[in-house]
Amino acid sequence: MIHNENYQHELEELISNALREDVGDGDHSSLSCIDKNANGKAVLKIKDEGILAGVDVAEKIFSYVDASSVLKKFKSDGDEMHFGEIAFEVRAKIHTILSCERLVLNCMQRMSGIATLTKKYTEKLNGYSTRLLDTRKTTPNFRLLEKEAVRIGGGVNHRFGLYDMIMLKDNHIDYCGGIQKAIEKAWEYIQEKKPGLKIEVETRSIEDVKKVMETGKVNRIMLDNFSPEKIREALKIIEGKYETEASGGITIDNIEVYAATGVDYISSGAIIHQAKSLDLSLKAEITQ
Repeated sequence: MIHNENYQHELEELISNALREDVGDGDHSSLSCIDKNANGKAVLKIKDEGILAGVDVAEKIFSYVDASSVLKKFKSDGDEMHFGEIAFEVRAKIHTILSCERLVLNCMQRMSGIATLTKKYTEKLNGYSTRLLDTRKTTPNFRLLEKEAVRIGGGVNHRFGLYDMIMLKDNHIDYCGGIQKAIEKAWEYIQEKKPGLKIEVETRSIEDVKKVMETGKVNRIMLDNFSPEKIREALKIIEGKYETEASGGITIDNIEVYAATGVDYISSGAIIHQAKSLDLSLKAEITQ
């Protein structure tokens, strides 16, 4: 899982809110016909091909509702999955299994789709030093697990939000009155308010890159909608003094051409917002 001090707290909050949305004042389907003290077992059946993600999250969901639940893993996050396999079995109160079923499936199907697409992108980067970044183009209130799925698929998490990095994009620069002015103001802000916060600046032309090099005071330069040829030109100017990131117009079909330029990172919103959920099901296992 993502290793930061807030992850477990944020995950519990996500689970709590999702269960409140789904269960409301009670799972009346289960309450109406199943003994509240009855125990049961269910298995997670894989009905698709790809990269499995969300097993640890599923375990957390079940244990959040019922601390006595036991999840036995047959596959782990990041494993290849194939139709017909069983990812895990869970033993818990039947009411727990049924109230958690949809949340577990929604998380795992979405996460597995993202991890699978991310893996396809990262495989294109084999042999290159370039690494794949995600973006903030995520589903509201589900970013935590979408970014975890990117990590499971082999990608690198970019900033989580507006709070953990300064990224001076085109609108910031235009509203501020220019790229050099925006950098200077951001740098001054960090010295006063948030020492240690990193600065990334978006450039839209070679001229922008030259202005950034004159100003300094940044950690990473984004080369937005640059052609591979322009990226090579920009990298010669930057000379390895700052991290570099290519963004815009990059697809799974051309990502290798961009990686061949030697840029440090390539960012892609598509690995999250274009991912297709994979097919999984949670089925009761009845023993006679």
